[in-house]
This record gives sequence, C-alpha cells and structure tokens, in this order.
Amino acid sequence: MSLDTTRHAPDPAPREVAPIPDPGVEEHLPRYTDTDERAGRRAYRQIVALYGLSPLLAIAAIVVYFAVPTTLSFELGSETIRVHHALFGLLVGLAILCIGVGSVHWAKTVMADTEVVEERHELASSPQDREIVAEQFAAGTEESGIGRRKLLGVSLAGALGTVALPPLVMLADMGPWPIASTRKETIEKTLWAEGVYLVTDVTYRRIRASEVPLNELVNAQPENLQDLHGAEFQQAKAKASIIIVRMDPNRIQVPESRRDWNVGGIQCYSKICTHVGCPVNLFERQTGHLLCPCHQSTFDLGNSGVVIFGPAGRSLPQLPITTDQDGYLVARSDFTVPVGPSYFERDSTGDYEEGDR
Repeated sequence: MSLDTTRHAPDPAPREVAPIPDPGVEEHLPRYTDTDERAGRRAYRQIVALYGLSPLLAIAAIVVYFAVPTTLSFELGSETIRVHHALFGLLVGLAILCIGVGSVHWAKTVMADTEVVEERHELASSPQDREIVAEQFAAGTEESGIGRRKLLGVSLAGALGTVALPPLVMLADMGPWPIASTRKETIEKTLWAEGVYLVTDVTYRRIRASEVPLNELVNAQPENLQDLHGAEFQQAKAKASIIIVRMDPNRIQVPESRRDWNVGGIQCYSKICTHVGCPVNLFERQTGHLLCPCHQSTFDLGNSGVVIFGPAGRSLPQLPITTDQDGYLVARSDFTVPVGPSYFERDSTGDYEEGDR
C-alpha cells in the first residue's frame, strides 16, 4: 500500500460576485396631455363622454328587455340568434366597456404622471406609517384630478349606478314577485281540497281506511295529480306528496283543534321536511318517530308532527282527513299551513308547537 505524498495546491479564494447595479428610475418623459393643454382638455372631454355614454347604453338595454319580443330571432349560419338576448347582452357589455375604457383613459392621460420608488417594509405598519398612507391617499386624490375636474367623479358615479340597473331588471325573469297574494296562490297552495281522494303513489289507487296497516308508512298523492303533465305535474307533486300512518289511538296526543283530523288513528302528514325540503320516509314503529334522511330532523307523529330533534324549525304539516260513505280516505281541506321549508315572508300562524291544545 503506497501513500500519495503529492502536494495539492490550495483552492483559490472565492471570487466576490458583484451585485446587480441599481438601475434607478428611468428618465421621465412627459405625456402629451401634460405638455399640450388642448390635448389634456380633449382627453378630459373624452373620459366624460365615455362615462356619459354608459348610462345611455344601460337604459337602452332596459328598453330592449321590455320592448323587444323574446320570440324574435334570425339565422346566422347554423345558429339561431334571439334578437332580445343579443341586443340586451351587447348593450350591457358596451355600457361596462365604456366605464372600463374611460377609467383606463383617465389613469393614462389625466391622473398625475409621477414615478415613485418605495422601499420594502415590515408587514405590520406603525401609526406613523398609517398617517403617511392617509396623507398619500389625500395626495393621490388630488393627483387624480377629480378635485379640479369634478365632472369626472359625477359622470363615473352616474355610469356605475346606471349600469347596475339592467342586472336588477333581469331579476324579473326569476318568476312572479313574491307578494302575499302570489304566494297564497302558488307556494302556499297545493292540490289538496275538500273531497280530494287519497291515492297510492304511482298506481293512483284509492285507499280504504280499513286497508291501512298498523304502524306502517304509506306514500300517497292527491287523486287529481294524475290530471297534470310535464313541469306542472312535477311542481304539484313536490308540494302535495304525503305519508299516511295508522297508529294506536291511545298513543296519539291529539290537540282539541285537531280532533277530527284523523280517522281511527290514521293520520296524514306532508312528506316534505320543513328544514330544506327533503322527503321524510324513515319511520320508527316502536316510537312513532319520522326521520328525515338528509339532516336527521325527527318528527313525532304521535304528537302532531312536532320536531323532537334536528335542524327543522317547524312541525310537519298535517292534512285533515276523513272518509266517504264507502270508507275511502278523502281530504277535509288543503293544508292549513304552507308545506316545505320556511322562507322570509312566511307567516308562522297556525304552526303546531309542543303544548298546543
């Protein structure tokens, strides 16, 4: 084994790498609107004109929304273009574009054209820094020219305010205005009425009271539901769906106001949960509790459908029922309270609560 006695030259000292030189701020070249007073006034007028044009386009969009028939269209190649949609979208888009172009033009030609170098600082600002920011904000407001040319701010505010109107007008497409009379004839009304037969879901077979089994849930619908079709059918079914259950009359706590709402322990409730509208269909025979599978709201069918657990805020609406001369179950009336989830305008009068008699 031999040893290497060759001497190695020491490593050269590391070279210092010079940092990138600070380029500084480039020479400032004045804008043409700063050197030419006529050009500055012309740019000012252009900005105001753009801001002034925006409200006109927004108002024109509103006029198109109400005046142009939605059925008017034309062919463009293989596409069918609806004039109502095209004009409304075009005018609203141009109104917004005018605000954008005017703002960019304002920043490039009218606002103060100065270049500033700001050193980085800690994330948290000291009180002195906040005072400086407030001063800089005031200075920026002054430099924007809005103090000397007040029409800029007025025209911009008018443009922004008017451009917001077309989207608000489009809310009319969401359906009828939810005033009290409209709600009473739509979401607060179902197909149930006096004399409407209770029929089985899907097969629409009338239900005789003697055929309802003890402690078993029966899904049912109003008989007149089968007269509807399409979207009208789906909307009506979503509100009118019910469940029927026969319980031991001795286990049912019936308030005095509902003495004639059940038939020999047979009760009928809305199938729509009062929380967010899921179908309730999980029945516990031993307890008489009805469970919603979505968020576990639990209703006591032995106590007028009162909520005993979960996020639901209202008892399950009960449908008053009776029988005809042949023993078939029929409704005494519509639900006495709106079915389904709560909404802001809903009146809680008539909702059953624990202890009501």
